[in-house]
Amino acid sequence: MSMDWDEVTKIGSQSRGGTVARPTVVRSRAALNAAQRSGAIIATEKKYVTGNAAKKAGGTGQKDKSLDDYDGDGKPIAVKHVGKEVGAIIADRRSKREDKMTQKQLATRCNTTASIIGAMERGEGQPDQRVLGEIEKVLNVRLRGSNLGKPRFEKKQ
Repeated sequence: MSMDWDEVTKIGSQSRGGTVARPTVVRSRAALNAAQRSGAIIATEKKYVTGNAAKKAGGTGQKDKSLDDYDGDGKPIAVKHVGKEVGAIIADRRSKREDKMTQKQLATRCNTTASIIGAMERGEGQPDQRVLGEIEKVLNVRLRGSNLGKPRFEKKQ
């Protein structure tokens, strides 16, 4: 093994051969124009975004939302609501219990919010079958079908 004092081994960041022009990302129009004037090589890449729910293709936003509320004839589509009869049954059973439940207590036991329970009691809530089923269980009353207001299970004698 001969040792030449003229040869130098570079270790670390200096071994790459000095400074190399790195590609930069241009974020403004002014920076792009400056790069074009200087004669730099410019390349563009298409950025593919996936999983972004806010920018789904095919939707135009509020315009489509407002048009969804109308059928082909230009008449508004009737939105189904829980009837006032069902709302009255819920309010009546809730207040006639031994422990007199509040809307918030009923909502907590049914895994929903007090505002949804209030809307259902006013007859304005949209019929959510899961919530109606939970209310039926908690209040032991039928809210769906032909036996409205009757107990789900009769008391044992």
